[in-house]
Amino acid sequence: MTEGLKLTVDRREGLAVIYTDGYINNQGGEEIARTAYDLIDQGHRHLLLNLTGTKIINSIGISILIEIIERMIEIEGRLAFCSLTPTIEKTFHIMGLAQYAGIFPDEPAAVLALTGTA
Repeated sequence: MTEGLKLTVDRREGLAVIYTDGYINNQGGEEIARTAYDLIDQGHRHLLLNLTGTKIINSIGISILIEIIERMIEIEGRLAFCSLTPTIEKTFHIMGLAQYAGIFPDEPAAVLALTGTA
């Protein structure tokens, strides 16, 4: 049995950070998507997914993250990921996510890239 995903959102000027804690499967991916789309509807155009608390993402979870990337491209927004495990980062590169969303080692580097301020 797997534990569900917990999300925390930090809304900042020009940026929203979604913190994940747990396994990103279809249910976790859908929860992230709902949260991201709510933030987009609220006017956020820069989203950061901080994956510090996530050690595993399955293929369905990744496909849902790709849908979020596509939505961000449609609205001319930007999405970035930070604090990935080496395995998740490698998977994102192999699957091409890094071509459309920034991948950063930590949150300050991602915030700087998305907003121009640390």
